[in-house]
Amino acid sequence: MSRIALNQVAPDFSLPDFSGKTVRLSDFYGRKNVLLVFNRTFT
Repeated sequence: MSRIALNQVAPDFSLPDFSGKTVRLSDFYGRKNVLLVFNRTFT
C-alpha cells in the first residue's frame, strides 16, 4: 500500500474488533474525529 499524502482522505478498510465484529472506517464517516491505534508487538 502506498503512503497517503497529508490532508488526503484515507482509503476505506476493515478490521475485526476485540469481539470479532468487522468494523470499517466508512462506519465513522461524518464524525468529527476518528482515532486509529495500531499496536505493534516485538518478539
